[in-house]
Amino acid sequence: MFDQFVKKYDEWFLKNRLVYLSELRAVKSILPKGRGIEIGVGTGRFAVPLGIKIGVEPSKKMAEVARKRGIFVLKGTAEKLPLKDESFDFAIMVTTICFVDNPRKALEEVHRVVKREGYVIVGIVDRESFLGKEYEANKEKSVFYRNARFFSTENLLDLLRTTGFGNFKIVQTLFKHPTEVLVVEPVKDGYGKGAFVVIRAEKI
Repeated sequence: MFDQFVKKYDEWFLKNRLVYLSELRAVKSILPKGRGIEIGVGTGRFAVPLGIKIGVEPSKKMAEVARKRGIFVLKGTAEKLPLKDESFDFAIMVTTICFVDNPRKALEEVHRVVKREGYVIVGIVDRESFLGKEYEANKEKSVFYRNARFFSTENLLDLLRTTGFGNFKIVQTLFKHPTEVLVVEPVKDGYGKGAFVVIRAEKI
């Protein structure tokens, strides 16, 4: 799917620039320091501006674009990361976990590859938000979301707890529908109002 529609995927960030910048701001607001990696790096739209130099990506054509943007991309899936134990200070997954076949296994793998007291940062469109409900209702019409499994923030927090993470920091953004966003949206603590939610969870 992503190999077939890589151009369409990458163009979304240009057509929805303010939405993208709002999401980027939210991720950046709780990004820890240290050596990071992006799981599901795609075309590098988040890794590059966040200063992340390494990514994992199963899509060959997505990886090609990311490499042209300066990312060192390893071929692999979230459920079987081609990485050594405790080799990163943090890992980010931005709108990735809804596409993996086994979310629990993916988070167990992240737990394995981040250092003790390291972090995972997960960004999602909250299933219970106005936008999440719209995406869920219309996902059969989307080439990207057709096979997605949307999470609510509560669902994801439960999954993070059962895979060895805790000490959560949660922020949210996108308080308007993407078609109504005229400026970069603010980032606020918590969840329940913004459509895009980012959770930072510590390995415990």
